[in-house]
Amino acid sequence: MEHRISLKVNGEKVTRYVESQRSLLNFLREDLQLTGTKEGCGVGECGACTIIMNGRATRSCLVLAVEADGAEIVTVEGLAKNGELTRVQQSFVEAGAVQCGFCTPGFVMAGESLLQRKSEPTKDDIMEAFEGHLCRCTGYVQIIDAMEKAAKKLEVGN
Repeated sequence: MEHRISLKVNGEKVTRYVESQRSLLNFLREDLQLTGTKEGCGVGECGACTIIMNGRATRSCLVLAVEADGAEIVTVEGLAKNGELTRVQQSFVEAGAVQCGFCTPGFVMAGESLLQRKSEPTKDDIMEAFEGHLCRCTGYVQIIDAMEKAAKKLEVGN
């Protein structure tokens, strides 16, 4: 059975018909061609599919597209404005926290969500925000460094 959904994705209103059991992840990737959101595990344990939904970091593989009806969603494609990276994105580049890049969008989205909620996060806050996010390349040191750098840029207003 198909359902009509309307939501805002990266600032644009979207209306589509979706199957009842279609995941938000597949809707974003396949229907909207927003392939920055990755599917790692499909069961919410790796964090690769993290988006911001209604202001909160959300694992899109665990949400049905019909559950997102009326929601406001930001994907990694919706972050940079006029070709300018966000503080989090730029800090990931500067800290070398990108490695293969598969997990990077999920970490970036979790980091963006954290900075929206907390302007001066502690290292513990950062670790908590990244809980359940898996990276097989960096060993997490560069990722934590990147977020600490992004938080400092926020503090000084750069």
